[in-house]
Amino acid sequence: MAGGRGGLARGGLYAGAFLGPFGGGITVAMLPELGASFGVSAATASLSVTAYLLPFAAVMLVSGTLGERWGRRRTVTIAYVGYVVTSVACAFATTLPLFLAARALQGAANAFITPLLLSALAAAVPVGRLGRALGWFGSLQAAGQTSAPLLGGFAAEVDWRLAFAGVAAVAVVLVAIGIPADDRAAGAARPALRSAWRPAVLRAGLVAAIGWGCLAGLNFLVALRLEEEFGVGAGARGLVLTGLGVAGLLTARLVGGGVDRIGPRRSVLLGSGLGVLVVVGVGLAPTVWLVAAVWTLGGVATQLVLVGVNAMVLGSGTANRGGAMSVVQAVRFGGGAASPVVVTPIYHAEPLAGFLLPAVLLAVAVPAALPRGTGGGRPAGAKR
Repeated sequence: MAGGRGGLARGGLYAGAFLGPFGGGITVAMLPELGASFGVSAATASLSVTAYLLPFAAVMLVSGTLGERWGRRRTVTIAYVGYVVTSVACAFATTLPLFLAARALQGAANAFITPLLLSALAAAVPVGRLGRALGWFGSLQAAGQTSAPLLGGFAAEVDWRLAFAGVAAVAVVLVAIGIPADDRAAGAARPALRSAWRPAVLRAGLVAAIGWGCLAGLNFLVALRLEEEFGVGAGARGLVLTGLGVAGLLTARLVGGGVDRIGPRRSVLLGSGLGVLVVVGVGLAPTVWLVAAVWTLGGVATQLVLVGVNAMVLGSGTANRGGAMSVVQAVRFGGGAASPVVVTPIYHAEPLAGFLLPAVLLAVAVPAALPRGTGGGRPAGAKR
C-alpha cells in the first residue's frame, strides 16, 4: 500500500507540472469576455496576465529556499490549497481590481509549487534517469502552456468563470495526491537564502533566460512577421505559434533521454545551436508554411536548453535544490519578459535584425554564460 501511495505521489509531481503554466495562460483567449464582464477593454483585461506573472517571478527569487526550510511536502500542499482558494476567488470576482488581486495571489502560490516539484523530482529519481524525468516534467509544462488558451477559449464560449472552477478542481485533486516525503535528514541545517544565489546558479539562470527569451519568448515576433509580411489572420497566426508548444510536448521525453546520454552541458549547447538555425530561418523563410515548419523545430531547441539547464542545476549536488531552481526559473521568466521590450524596437527599425540579435545571443552568450564543469559528459551515476 505504501509503495502504491509513493507511486501516486511521484505521479503527482508530473501532474503538478501542468497546473502552473495552465493557470498562467488561461486568460489569454478570453480577454474580450473578461473585458465585457468587468466593463473594460480587452487591452485592460490583459493585465490579468501581468498580474499573474509578476508576483510569480518575484516570489520565486526566495520561494524555493523558504519551501526547503519549511518542508517541500508541507509547502506544496499549502500552495495547492492557496491555488484552490485564489481560483475560486477569480471565479467569483465582481470587479476587475478584485480579479487582478486574486490572479496576483494565484501567481504567488504557484511560485512555491514549480521549483519545489523539481526539487522533489530530483530526490525521487536516480541521477542517471534525471534527464528523462525532467523531460516528462517539461512535456506536461508544455501541455499546460499549449492547452490553456484553447481550453480557456472554449470555456469562455459558455462562461469564463467555468475555466477557473476547473483549475480549482484540478488543484483539489493535487492536494489529495500530494508529493513524496522530504528527503532531508532530521536535524539538518536549514538552507540560507544566499545558498541559492551562487555564481553557477545565476549563470545557469542567465542561460535559461537567453534560451527562453530568444526561442519560445519570440512568439510575438513571429506573429508580427506573419501579419506584416504575409497578411496572416489571427486564427492562422495562433495555429502557427502553437506548433512550438506541440513539438515541445511531443519531444520532451526524447530530449530528456538525450540529456541523460550526452550530458546537460552538451544538450544546452546543442539546443542553442539548433535555436540559432530556427531563429534565422524564421526571419528569412519566404513562405508561411516554411515559417510554421521552422518555428515548430524551435520547440525541440527550447526543450534541449531548458531540460539541460534544469538537469545541470539539480544534478550539481547542491543541498538547496529548491532554492537554486526557484532562482533559475525567476531569471528565466525575466528573460521572457525582457524579450519584447528589447527586440521589438529593433525589428521595427530593421525586421531581419530583430531575428539576428536573438540568434547572436544564442550563439555567443549561451556558451559564454554556461557554467563550467557541470555535466560536460554523462551525468554522474549514469550507466555507460
